Amino acid sequence: MFYYIEGKLSLIEPGLAVVDCGGVGYALNTTANTLSRIHSGDTVRLYTCEIVREDCFDLYGFATREEKHAFELLLGVSGVGPKAALGILSSNTPEALSVAILSGNERALTVVPGIGKKMAQRILLELRDKISKQMEGAVPDGFAPGVSEGPAGKDKLSDAAAALGVLGYGNNEITAALKGLDIPNLSVEDIIRQALRKMSG
Repeated sequence: MFYYIEGKLSLIEPGLAVVDCGGVGYALNTTANTLSRIHSGDTVRLYTCEIVREDCFDLYGFATREEKHAFELLLGVSGVGPKAALGILSSNTPEALSVAILSGNERALTVVPGIGKKMAQRILLELRDKISKQMEGAVPDGFAPGVSEGPAGKDKLSDAAAALGVLGYGNNEITAALKGLDIPNLSVEDIIRQALRKMSG
């Protein structure tokens, strides 16, 4: 199994990036978000997911591990295939998808061609339940100074922690990344972005 493919980006087409690695061109299906971050001729690293069936061997590539994890999470929802998952992640960054799942925002999903109201509701329900189970006890009470003084701050902290869980981070990583952030004065999405910067720095 490939974890990532690194090489020269030799070709970009809608929904496709071809990476030349040792003289072999790997065709990776990808999202509009990933394509907006890479440029033809550059050396790139794309995190990969393989889907093997009797009649095909398809590679999917993503600019970040978070986007790859979100793609795999979406594939775990009954009725969601690779094409739909790519569409969702072309219209939503992984952080925005996490927030949409936590807030029950159907519209973030129904703007994607082929995703109707019923499918959007199923995605939100299945993933929210999964995330809730994963994140039980992720944020110890009072670990972030000042947050416990107000319920709104604590809610934002819990939502941000759950969203980072959607992106594939473990409890210890999340706790460390959220420490020291100005939780009461940031939106949930900004908290997530700043935590991701800390983890990748």
